[in-house]
Amino acid sequence: MADPATEPSTSDRGLLGALGDRMSGAVSQVAAAGALIVVFVVLSVIAPSFLTADNLFNLGSQTSVNAVMAVGVTLVIITGGIDLSVGSVAALSGVIGVLLMAEHGFNPLIGILGGIAVGAVAGLVNGLLVSVVGLPPFIATLGMLSVGRGLVLIATGAVAVFGAPESFRLLGQGVINAIPIPVVLIAVVAVLGHLVLTRTRLGRYAYVMGSNMEAARLSGVPVKRYTTLVYVLSGALAGLGGMIAASRINSGQPNFGEGLELDVIAAVVIGGASLFGGRGTVLGSLIGAFLVAVIRNGAVQLNIGTFYQNVLIGVIIWLAVWWDRYQRRKLGGDTA
Repeated sequence: MADPATEPSTSDRGLLGALGDRMSGAVSQVAAAGALIVVFVVLSVIAPSFLTADNLFNLGSQTSVNAVMAVGVTLVIITGGIDLSVGSVAALSGVIGVLLMAEHGFNPLIGILGGIAVGAVAGLVNGLLVSVVGLPPFIATLGMLSVGRGLVLIATGAVAVFGAPESFRLLGQGVINAIPIPVVLIAVVAVLGHLVLTRTRLGRYAYVMGSNMEAARLSGVPVKRYTTLVYVLSGALAGLGGMIAASRINSGQPNFGEGLELDVIAAVVIGGASLFGGRGTVLGSLIGAFLVAVIRNGAVQLNIGTFYQNVLIGVIIWLAVWWDRYQRRKLGGDTA
């Protein structure tokens, strides 16, 4: 029989679990960064057009949509939730933003803010369904995925929306000192997201809620308020992503974002966030977003079809979640 004196206390086990969880996240993040470097180098060798200035410019712009949205989804996943609606919310936001400019005469700034507001409202609905109504995040956001896609088709009649001012293109195609504006937006959103996670009460509470929701509630954390808030932020960033995408082609496309949630969630999980909650970083999610984007871009360069790309991304998600479980058990973050 084990000697009680040699058994770790409950607090020690909790500390070991937290330490193991951090180590697991760091290992996953380093692995994702290594994979990004390897894939980038390999594509540079086997795909001659991959390393051209035009392609790298496009890669940065393409990544911006996923990267911006991944920051919001990171917040949700850290709390132990999930947001399956970001693709349809991005499409709805893009369409409404363009409609505000094309049919109602608003200037691009108002149109962009309007699109972001649409995303925030969708996120608010998700948050209230989860925190107040008590629906599981999977069900709440799956419903919003369908509602958002339906509203897009109702608003557009399944026809693309054109007529936005030419100046709207700057959001997705403009440059500042040769740096694409979408890349600047990635940096701004990433810095703000990092500050939220590391310097604010929301960030601290998000990790606490994801580690143990009931313990967070019993310790006085206003769980409903902060759960709702992370979904609002996720929706708002999905709205911004939708506006960037609409700006790149200066139109609102009703079919935009179909399956986009797969890439965004893959980016977050590949970057070291745990679908079981309590772990994740903005830097890791950005690494994951760039890895997914490089894989997609390289596949296009090598004439690999979208269907095969989807299979590959799905397999990567399986491996990332398996790796998360393996690391949590090995390092003491999960005793199940």
